[in-house]
Amino acid sequence: MTDLKLLALDEEDLKIVSAHMQDSVFKPHDIDWSPKRRHFSLVVNRFVWEVADRGDKGYERRRAALTFKRVQGVRALGVDRRSRDDVHALLAIRFTKNGEGPDGVIELTLSGGAAISLDVECIEAQLADTGGAWGTGNLPKHD
Repeated sequence: MTDLKLLALDEEDLKIVSAHMQDSVFKPHDIDWSPKRRHFSLVVNRFVWEVADRGDKGYERRRAALTFKRVQGVRALGVDRRSRDDVHALLAIRFTKNGEGPDGVIELTLSGGAAISLDVECIEAQLADTGGAWGTGNLPKHD
């Protein structure tokens, strides 16, 4: 399988990125927020949904990076950046527009009621696999 590389510039694109990022897991130290560069990035172990239906061959995860540009501010609920042991699962990525312009809030909904909100000028996100795949016997399950 080839590495996944996606660019999101509107809400429809972001829905596709969200689908590929569903059930990705990460630790708080995998988060990087650069106010000066206005970049927010997250390095995850992405569940490879695009090959999950191949039957008895098992499932895969891949190391991937998700980057948002033009970020004006970041807020987090239920994410302790000092914790080295917490593991968060990303459930969905949603965008809420502020008025008529392209600016708004991108919300990363995490398991356990946690969330990360990004105030953005517009949607500009990139998702890229950064490493090889490894097998896992676990298929994510949740409500």
